Amino acid sequence: MKKYIILFLVLPLLTFSQKMVSKEIMEVRKFQEELNAEYLNPEKTPLRGDNFTNFKEHPFFPFNRKYRVTAQFTKTKNPKPFEIPTSSGKTKNYREYGKATFELDGHSYTLTLYQSMDLLKQKKYKDYLFLPFRDVTNGKETYGGGKYMDLKIPKGNTIILDFNQSYQPFCAYNAYDYNCPIVPEENKLPVDIRAGVMYEDIYHH
Repeated sequence: MKKYIILFLVLPLLTFSQKMVSKEIMEVRKFQEELNAEYLNPEKTPLRGDNFTNFKEHPFFPFNRKYRVTAQFTKTKNPKPFEIPTSSGKTKNYREYGKATFELDGHSYTLTLYQSMDLLKQKKYKDYLFLPFRDVTNGKETYGGGKYMDLKIPKGNTIILDFNQSYQPFCAYNAYDYNCPIVPEENKLPVDIRAGVMYEDIYHH
């Protein structure tokens, strides 16, 4: 009888866990589909000429639950706007919104989240946060200039960072038409983040 009771208790937990994992995977698949659709759209894509014609889809690292982390979030008090250098030599105005501290493989890391002063002028971006970061994969499996993540202002003191939904700036594909914020020194991670978009020959993938 005890065996049946234990099974009864364990099975619902397994089902709940499977639902959670599938929800996370579905979110990543949606991100991937929307990113591919953006690059296939002539009005939105950064790709030009043959690069656009030959593009099929982005290569992505396989989904890895390890790179979806719950970070402790600390809002920055009285942030002042400052300029972030861009790839074209110009600057863009941002302000620090907060810091996210998380653990990966037993080590603690902190990344800074920003708000674009230009985007803040648009109502739909009022709760948008920008997270540029670099890691050890840059220049090998990912773009040398780093990657970006789009986030929303958290309601509490934690924030989910899903690196499986990280992408490369337009400058990775078209350095002539775009000027992309350079990742600040404070957001360089001394580890591999093998998640999100890869930097391969995407045009013939």
